[in-house]
Amino acid sequence: MTTPDRPPALASLSRLHLLRLALSESLRTTGHYLWSGWGSIAAICLFLTAWDATATQLGTLILPTPIEALRTLQGLLQDGSAWPEIVTTARRALIGFGLSVVAGSVLGLAAGVSMTASMTSRPIITVLMGMPPIAWLILALLWFGAGDGTPVFTVFVACFPIIFVGAMQGTRTLDGQLKDVARMLGLGPRLTLTDIYLPHVVSYLFPAWIAALGMSWKIVVMAELLSTEDGIGAALAVTRSHLDTAGSMAWILALIGSLLAIEYLLLEPIKRKVESWRDTA
Repeated sequence: MTTPDRPPALASLSRLHLLRLALSESLRTTGHYLWSGWGSIAAICLFLTAWDATATQLGTLILPTPIEALRTLQGLLQDGSAWPEIVTTARRALIGFGLSVVAGSVLGLAAGVSMTASMTSRPIITVLMGMPPIAWLILALLWFGAGDGTPVFTVFVACFPIIFVGAMQGTRTLDGQLKDVARMLGLGPRLTLTDIYLPHVVSYLFPAWIAALGMSWKIVVMAELLSTEDGIGAALAVTRSHLDTAGSMAWILALIGSLLAIEYLLLEPIKRKVESWRDTA
């Protein structure tokens, strides 16, 4: 027996209802995003206000005002001298960060599954976490010389333990009852991975990735300052030697701006996509 076709009026109402639901969800998501954006803008305004008040008290030679630093940065961007340095620093930081994400996530997940691997890796990770980046930088200079290898290696070895610990903890803290429920419901390996393991592990991985991303930018600038002739770190060394405080602050703003752009344009959309289950819940 065939099902009668839905009346045109009912079909139109159904489509209208679905459109209304989609529009409501879109407005809710956009409103939440804009509200969080306003909070970030307010924090930035407070920081700039405190910076301006401090610069007014100390003087331009010690600390330039935000307007002076922004004007200097604008001049560097307009004459084209800033872009090659920013791109070079971002490339080195992202290569080291990407290698640490791949190696740290994979090995951390493997260590979280195996108790033996977890216990074996603990002293190694403790040593890596405790060793200061400047020590790795000195070793990298001896091994790789003054080139891309030194900052990339230093970023990798400094970020790796952070991501490794996040991945391992995310795997080891998974509730065993969830595994039993998945087994009782007969979920296959794919559904168990995407619906049970992945949401829990990602809640540990993303904070580790973001922390490692911030560290990668700090480490790469330090490495460039001591080992290379290009990049933001090398530009900071030049402004320091010239006692150009406004130029130094301009390069620092360029560094912070590139870091925020990578975090909010690359990592944040991925995080919202992967953690969309939280909104559903």
